[in-house]
Amino acid sequence: MRLDTAAIPNDGKVLQVTWHDGSSARFHALWLRDNALDAATRSEGNGQRLITILDLPIETYISGASVDDQGALEITFQPENKTVVFPGNWLKEHAYDRSHSADKGWVSARVKTWDSSLSQASQIPTVDYATAQQKGAEFGNWLEAVEAYGFAIMTDLPLESGTLCDVAELFGYVRETNYGRFFEVRSEVNPVNLAYTGLGLQAHTDNPYRDPVPTLQLLSCMENSADGGDSIVVDGFKAAEVLRQESPESFELLAGFPVRFEYAGSDEVRLQSKRPTIELGPDGEMLSIRFNNRSSAPFTDIPFEQMDTFYTAYRKYAEIIERPEMEVSFMMKPGDLFIVDNTRVMHARKGFSGTGTRWLQGCYADKDGLLSTLAAIKAKVNTQEAAQ
Repeated sequence: MRLDTAAIPNDGKVLQVTWHDGSSARFHALWLRDNALDAATRSEGNGQRLITILDLPIETYISGASVDDQGALEITFQPENKTVVFPGNWLKEHAYDRSHSADKGWVSARVKTWDSSLSQASQIPTVDYATAQQKGAEFGNWLEAVEAYGFAIMTDLPLESGTLCDVAELFGYVRETNYGRFFEVRSEVNPVNLAYTGLGLQAHTDNPYRDPVPTLQLLSCMENSADGGDSIVVDGFKAAEVLRQESPESFELLAGFPVRFEYAGSDEVRLQSKRPTIELGPDGEMLSIRFNNRSSAPFTDIPFEQMDTFYTAYRKYAEIIERPEMEVSFMMKPGDLFIVDNTRVMHARKGFSGTGTRWLQGCYADKDGLLSTLAAIKAKVNTQEAAQ
């Protein structure tokens, strides 16, 4: 967006600009100098900063500012006598002179919370494997849906063992764990994990005992002739929003105290972590959910005087998660895969019979790769559209 005007109030320590749409914002001189886009400040190859904060004169101020014919800002810093240019769009995107949410538990504008209404087939983000392999705009839309909803489905995968790892590598890298590069989910006589039985599983996030936790989980269906075993997903962020509305004090407790998780699947594996059920950033943004009753260790970080109320809050959140209106359920067929944001979306399954076969394969990946691929696809699509 083009800039219209630029003014320098406050002895050059602050710059005020207005855009063509009438909006305006202020920027500090030191902030602008620190974020200068010239080749001496930022690497042209990767955009990384080439200077440190100590390289900037503490008395930095703006001696001149003007808007050029393209609507960009040309600005001169003293005492370096350095002139740089900022595109109007870049300043608009990075403006910080705005209202900031003071509420605890707000979610990013890129996140869309949901409930059972998402279960309508037309609303569940879906792409087929062949289309995904092209890594075009449709695949980008699917990745964007994973970011927004924390959940999506892929169809028509080849029924070859390990294909789900190929899906993970379309956007990132497989996160290998003690379960291996990928793992089988089917009934076993002496299971090392309750997932490997026909029992129903409560909605949960996976591997909360890890630090860091795998941020994405993929599950693909190889065979499914068992009676039952419907897959279920629940938006943990939505459940936390409901908790905050119905019981603010419960929300505060689950966000304010850590709980412990542990796992000991064999003599060589002893995993432990400590994180809150609802994790907030310093500015109150909801960052992640960790909820897994099977892997919870004794709670020892809540004061004696608050343990009763903490358990009340814990039960309240669990009750919300179990509400039918919170869940999306579906039956996986061979060749289907679903992906969940493991920091947000809980998955579950209904129990299934011992007759027939239910065989899934699972693997983990991380969101940084997915978001990087999404950004690269968006940039490519934007470039192609601009060239047309």
